[in-house]
Amino acid sequence: MPIQNKQQWFETYLGQRLFLCEQDYFDQAVTDVFGYNAIQIGCPQHDFLRTNRMPFKLCVGVETGSALQANPDFLPIESASTDLILLPHTLEFNLNPHQILRETYRVLVPEGRVVICGFNPYSFWGVRRLFNSGINNFPWDGNFISLPRLKDWLTLLDFEMTAGRLCFYVPPFNQEKWLRRFNFMEAAGDRWWPIYGGIYFLQAIKRVHGMRIIKPKWNGKLAVKKRIAQVT
Repeated sequence: MPIQNKQQWFETYLGQRLFLCEQDYFDQAVTDVFGYNAIQIGCPQHDFLRTNRMPFKLCVGVETGSALQANPDFLPIESASTDLILLPHTLEFNLNPHQILRETYRVLVPEGRVVICGFNPYSFWGVRRLFNSGINNFPWDGNFISLPRLKDWLTLLDFEMTAGRLCFYVPPFNQEKWLRRFNFMEAAGDRWWPIYGGIYFLQAIKRVHGMRIIKPKWNGKLAVKKRIAQVT
């Protein structure tokens, strides 16, 4: 199997099938998210914000084609300024995914949303990665992050999970005929083995806790009983 970079891989039949699946999910997830600023971090060759109606939309990353060339570990973006952030396969192809999530939390406004897409290590995709990993061999050179681990990270950062989905239960065959032959697994997967989808999506909201009211330290003594004043 020849070594492929991300752009080459997405041009294969398998890459196109994956792209259509992800584009469909993002189209539905971002349509009704309102605000002023939306950011997609990574995958500049795909416009996953196309159905969103915010006035300002931007793709950030180190890849060629990014509107803003920047390291996602330290975004040159003002804190609490963004209403929506997309992370399409951003975390598993970065050396410090937790730092990217911290930056995401910093940049989002309170109640801002993040939509994450990643490869599931507990799937046929994860199994194939064990035999095909290599430098510049997308997507098998990524560090696939499990869904429970990602949820733990988000919870620690005060994100609240609101929606999610797993899909692409078909084994990652390169040949079109084999993908079509195993297409029945898509319908069966949601019912019989829902946690083993090759791709997962996760949506979360940035929660900011309100001020905690500090009550005064009351005196433990009982209050003096009120008495009616005598009228003379």
